[in-house]
Amino acid sequence: MGIQIAPSILTADFARLADEAAKVSNADWLHVDVMDNHFVPNLTLGVPVVESLVKAAPMPIDCHLMIEDPDRWAPGYVEAGASSVTFHIEACQAPIRTAREIRAKGARASMALKPATPIEPYEDILSELDMVLIMTVEPGFGGQKFLDICLPKIRRTRDLVAKHGLDIWIQIDGGVSAETIERCAEAGADVFVAGSAVYSADDPNLMVEKLRTLAADAS
Repeated sequence: MGIQIAPSILTADFARLADEAAKVSNADWLHVDVMDNHFVPNLTLGVPVVESLVKAAPMPIDCHLMIEDPDRWAPGYVEAGASSVTFHIEACQAPIRTAREIRAKGARASMALKPATPIEPYEDILSELDMVLIMTVEPGFGGQKFLDICLPKIRRTRDLVAKHGLDIWIQIDGGVSAETIERCAEAGADVFVAGSAVYSADDPNLMVEKLRTLAADAS
């Protein structure tokens, strides 16, 4: 599908989420960060809000579960209408079963890695996934500075995907902006989560297009 931009509502106005989704109507996805104040030190939203966003947003919902016990909770987000559901491998006890259940319910299954988590131990389960999310900040809060040390992991992940001939998207989340997106695209990423860079812009839709163009030119 080429380059895709997924604005994160983490930095949007939670009191006006339908309006905030409409501000990025030309985005490919709306990225929803679900945090439980256990796996990460922050608390955001859950299934009822996702259900409402599915009805209000003009694009599909991409749920990033930064929660404990995603094996138990991930299927519920598919049932709520999410088109893509990401679980953190650090919190997942049965990633193959969870990925298969997400897919069986009709959504794309994605595995997320924190900055210090290597991709190599999970090479054998890549075929069970539709996307790998590489965190380029420590998960939990928006507005953090991009970690360049994650760029080699993006390249290694792309190499593993190519090695096995898989059709897997590589998503980047954390500090993505006009200043960092080209490096990520050059390294092999093709789906970009951007929160502060988009929602702090005077024209969020225009920023989405700018980021898409920068990434496409660098990939």
